Amino acid sequence: MTLTTVVFDLDGTLVDTAPDLLHATNAVLLANDRRAVTLAELRNLVGHGARTLIEQGFELTGEPLEDGRLEVLFQDFIAFYSDNIAIDSRPYPGVVTLMEQCRASNIRMAVCTNKLEKLSVRLIEELGLAHFFEAIIGPDTIGVAKPDPSPLFEAVTRAGGEVQSAIMIGDSETDIRTAKAAGVPSIGVSFGYTPQHVSTFEPSHVVDHFDEVWPILHTAYAVGSAA
Repeated sequence: MTLTTVVFDLDGTLVDTAPDLLHATNAVLLANDRRAVTLAELRNLVGHGARTLIEQGFELTGEPLEDGRLEVLFQDFIAFYSDNIAIDSRPYPGVVTLMEQCRASNIRMAVCTNKLEKLSVRLIEELGLAHFFEAIIGPDTIGVAKPDPSPLFEAVTRAGGEVQSAIMIGDSETDIRTAKAAGVPSIGVSFGYTPQHVSTFEPSHVVDHFDEVWPILHTAYAVGSAA
């Protein structure tokens, strides 16, 4: 296999978004007379979309949400988060260098996330990373979320690549299941948002830092040089 496309998950993989997700989650919780959750608690909740994040935040802090309230709180969350999306969020160490190496080797790049597309685009633009990506796919882009492989297929297609020469980089069970369902190899990052170590989900490779990714791409997938 000669790699032509790298697809990144967003939250917990490409960008450490937990601080700003924490602010938005706690804004909703505090406005509804609940305690704030901690950053450690939140890191185990990210990855399944904002609605799940809100539901689990309420379960952690008292009684579950009453029927019919989720959509109102979801809109409150989105409004706050959209206005404060890149206050404390930062790309993970080494990922910009990796993307520069990929670009120099004509590797296409895309994002496949369970964050809404418009929020994903806004975050990536505000962090100055938009020029790296040919496609940004969220659960609302085609109406399907990971771990269904369809968003990953869409990301690769829109990036101009082919699934048989693509790889997925992610931090969670959802990402690894998506890659397996699509029949593509995966790299699991150990520093993301998952209560279990990413190796539990048996990705093709595991890394503790983005500096480790380029040698894997070079050695296993015939990409560029290991400079």
